[in-house]
Amino acid sequence: MVNAYLNRFAERAGASIDPLDDSGYTQARKGSVSIGINVMEDHGVLLFMAPVMAVPDQKREAFYRRLLELSFLTTADASFAIDAQRDEVFVRALRRLSGLDYEEFEDLLATVGKVADEWDDVLKREFT
Repeated sequence: MVNAYLNRFAERAGASIDPLDDSGYTQARKGSVSIGINVMEDHGVLLFMAPVMAVPDQKREAFYRRLLELSFLTTADASFAIDAQRDEVFVRALRRLSGLDYEEFEDLLATVGKVADEWDDVLKREFT
């Protein structure tokens, strides 16, 4: 199902997107942002993730607060998250696979890409 949605999205966007690999992962581009798309079958979920920036060394409390405030409404169905192992900020959206239709898939992919593209430069200017 997700591969069919990827093909449909690629056709509509005039882009090429590789199908999911054996682990259920592929990447798509939206603007200047690379979005990881990961089907986690054992959990029954679809995860979209786009890198934003490394967690800054300075002003961390203000940085975390800013991410939480943005995640309240600005990010729509997505949110900011931190990968603790890599100390990196991502925009992510998580959705159960059951009942997922194409329009929702496309909306989540577009939202993650738009939010990451819009806020990566802003956050870097503010906190690095």
